Amino acid sequence: MNFLKKFDPRSKNQMTLRPVKKHATAKRSTLSAYTKATLGSGNLSSAVKVPIDEDKMEWLAANTVDFFNEVSLLYGLVLDDADRYKKPGEGFPPGFEYRWASAKGKKPQRCSSPEYVEFVMVWVEDQVNNESIFPVQESQPFPDEFFNYVKAIFKRLFRVFAIVYHRHFQVIEAVEAAKHLNTCFKHFMFFCFEFGLLPPNETKALSGPVKNLQKQFAAMQ
Repeated sequence: MNFLKKFDPRSKNQMTLRPVKKHATAKRSTLSAYTKATLGSGNLSSAVKVPIDEDKMEWLAANTVDFFNEVSLLYGLVLDDADRYKKPGEGFPPGFEYRWASAKGKKPQRCSSPEYVEFVMVWVEDQVNNESIFPVQESQPFPDEFFNYVKAIFKRLFRVFAIVYHRHFQVIEAVEAAKHLNTCFKHFMFFCFEFGLLPPNETKALSGPVKNLQKQFAAMQ
């Protein structure tokens, strides 16, 4: 599955197709290929560590794009099911309601879960396309706040995982994608553990699975 049919909140009532996001530099493409090869060996612990003699920021950048693509494709499997959640506050994990703030300092607005996910995916794509955040030349330095940008992206991508698990897992099972979802989430969380990308309060919507994965990760160190 290479494309997503999605609703773009910046263009109301317009259905679009979003291609998989490509890496902006040859270095990040190489690092992405390294990750896939390492994952293919079944060693998730090694797959999240910065390769020897490679730059940590480049590693974070490459994996951020790869996880964005994975989450986009996974959510694409449940788009039709998500359409049943239309009212503000609907479709989120039990006891949670994610709200969207268009800018820092803006009052977060209530929305449905599919609207929230679309806001997230458009926002993440905008961050990745911003050359002042994700340089497109290997000679360009990453901004001083790059790690904070990455943390903000991973926080929002985690919330998409939480929505999929709580509200759309039956659909994932029906299309025989549960194993893939679980593997992607495990890889995602191992990466977050490795670099301290998610504070504990952000993982409460999936606290049981996260604690289990944290134990597995610690046992591999």
